[in-house]
Amino acid sequence: MAEATARTVLVTGASSGIGWGTTRVLTKKGVHVFATVRKAADAQRLTESFAERVTPLLLDVTDEDAVNGAAEQVRVALHDQTLWGLVNNAGVSSAEGPLLHLDTEGFRQQLEVNLVAVHNVVRAFGPLLGADKSLAGGPGRIVNISSVGGKNGGPFLGAYVASKHGLEGYSETLRRELMLYGIDVIIVGPGSVNTAIWDKAEANDTSAFDGTDYGSSVRNFKQYLISEGRKGLGPEAVGKTVWRALTARRPNVRYAPVPNKLMNWTLPMLLPRRVVDRMIARGTGLVAK
Repeated sequence: MAEATARTVLVTGASSGIGWGTTRVLTKKGVHVFATVRKAADAQRLTESFAERVTPLLLDVTDEDAVNGAAEQVRVALHDQTLWGLVNNAGVSSAEGPLLHLDTEGFRQQLEVNLVAVHNVVRAFGPLLGADKSLAGGPGRIVNISSVGGKNGGPFLGAYVASKHGLEGYSETLRRELMLYGIDVIIVGPGSVNTAIWDKAEANDTSAFDGTDYGSSVRNFKQYLISEGRKGLGPEAVGKTVWRALTARRPNVRYAPVPNKLMNWTLPMLLPRRVVDRMIARGTGLVAK
């Protein structure tokens, strides 16, 4: 259990990928991590790997009551001290395909996990970060894990992109509102990260779109994403950026840890949007080359 005087951070979605990598980086820096996971087996694995440096919290971030209960658990553990940081990492990319053929329920679920659940966590843990002025200690920081897709929307990822664009806007408003309490809000928007998610992506069945006009483009883009993903950053590289966001004296409002940054981030953000549209469309077969 966390000591009241230690730096403490809540990391959501800590069972794998960026959440696990961030937990590893933070614990090496002497931070005690409250780590949310959905499965008991993942909670046990966290304990086995990080021992007393981590307190697993078994919950689904879309369950508002469970999130509120976890906040109370953390409040008790902190003994009337503030929480030093909150990393909203939990998220999924499950509703993939052309928007004209994407079912509404899948679209809605993507927003529920990647955006609405962040609001659940912010409301529950905001008081512990310093909005509750009765707590001892300085205000904490919130780091929201977005994506390159939060600024540049690729085809066939519309639900994911919408959720991350929404997170970017949510974070900007939240940052300005929480100035009242001295709580900063920072976005970390990674590019491709090399995790097991790409093995799952390869197994995803996209045959439902074969009979549509998008069939070959979906297959091309899927293979491109998997190839780029396996060449991506390691999860701990993103964790180091999170650490920077939590500790920098004057942090940026947004960090973009992106592999091959010139081609995958800088140029697409500088070029006219119509030019980027044509580049993507030609690369995926959405228009003739």
